[in-house]
Amino acid sequence: MAWMKRLAGVFLLALTIPAAAADPVFPPGSRVGLVPPDGFVAGKAYPGFENRDKNGILLITELPASAYSDLEERVADQQLRQQGVTVETREPLTLATGPGFLVIGRQEAGGNTFRRWILFGSTPQFTAVVSVQLPWTEKDAYSDDAMRASLATFATRAVAPVEEQLSSLPFTVRDLAGFRVARVMSGSAVLLTDGNLDALELAEQPLVLIAAGPGSVPHAGDRDRFSRGLLAETPGIKEIRLTRSEPLRIGGQQGHEIVAEAKDVKTNGDIMVAQWIRFGGSGHLRVLGMARKENWHDIFARLRAVRDGIDLR
Repeated sequence: MAWMKRLAGVFLLALTIPAAAADPVFPPGSRVGLVPPDGFVAGKAYPGFENRDKNGILLITELPASAYSDLEERVADQQLRQQGVTVETREPLTLATGPGFLVIGRQEAGGNTFRRWILFGSTPQFTAVVSVQLPWTEKDAYSDDAMRASLATFATRAVAPVEEQLSSLPFTVRDLAGFRVARVMSGSAVLLTDGNLDALELAEQPLVLIAAGPGSVPHAGDRDRFSRGLLAETPGIKEIRLTRSEPLRIGGQQGHEIVAEAKDVKTNGDIMVAQWIRFGGSGHLRVLGMARKENWHDIFARLRAVRDGIDLR
């Protein structure tokens, strides 16, 4: 399951303690909030909180609602063992949104030992994992009771304001070129569209994806192949036929441009696609635009305006 892969990464990060009675704080772009411990502030590179003085991390991860039953029955323990976590206690925790459970233990990772508190919470819309990590040398800074009290303030909201969601991204978009924000994937990507439909169908309205991809940057000779590979994995289109694939400087950095024709998977209609990859020191930025062929001339000019209006934070 895809969500299980995401969950594995959760156990390498996490949080720290409660404060006095107060309103829950929602990290930028997150639908989950809680009353953070003293000294914790919202994280800049992920949805959660951090205490730099004590090297504490509180990480919030959202999974599909259907994941909760598997986590409750078996997957949580299985994933924890795989990540080197020794479970000391596991207890039910009643949340305002539904049932949950709290795991307390220790983790051995990378030659270091950490104190861990991990809350698995159910909501009607999604499953939340709130993972707290504290170096073992700081474990006495927060008692289990204090951490339990903080996690019990778990709260949710229907949606984060668009401006707040955008603030969680590692880039800013200065020029939307008439597109509107449809969805934000916290910390990584934004999906734009041009139209009033909430159901995003390529046959009905243009779509623009802007996504940051971490990882090693391919060498110059491999960038064409890398870019073609990303395009080939794009869902919703088929029968891709490249009309242009060439290097291009974007925002003062090395990049690659692809323009292609394709078919919409659902309707078999003619689609045009433009993809720009901007390569940086620790990853890449991808801008992918797709629209019906008959509207392409106007859309392509607007896509370039979006591409040229992106700044990395």
